Amino acid sequence: MAELVELGGVGRKTANVVLGNAFGLNEGVVVDTHVMRLSQRLGLTKQTRPEKIEQDLMSLVPRRQWTLFSHWLIWHGRRRCSARKPDCAGCEIRRSCPSADRV
Repeated sequence: MAELVELGGVGRKTANVVLGNAFGLNEGVVVDTHVMRLSQRLGLTKQTRPEKIEQDLMSLVPRRQWTLFSHWLIWHGRRRCSARKPDCAGCEIRRSCPSADRV
C-alpha cells in the first residue's frame, strides 16, 4: 500500500483495487462514488470523506471480503442504485435499505 500510494496519481482507492484484484490482498475497501453513495444510503456510514467511509466499512465487513464487498457495492450502484434514479422497486436489498423509496 505504502509503495503504491507514493506513485503519482495513485491514492488509496487505486491501491486497494490493484492489491485486491491483482494480488488478492485485502488491504482496504475500495471507496469510489458508488461505494460512497451506497454505504450512506444503506446507513453503513454517516461520513462523507472516502478515508473515513473506508474505515467504517472495514470495521463492519470481515477483512477476507473487503475486495468482494467493494465489487458488490460498485455493481449494485451501477446497475440498480444509481445516483439520480435508483430502482428501489426492483432492488434486491430493498427490505434492508433505510433509504428505499426516499431518494
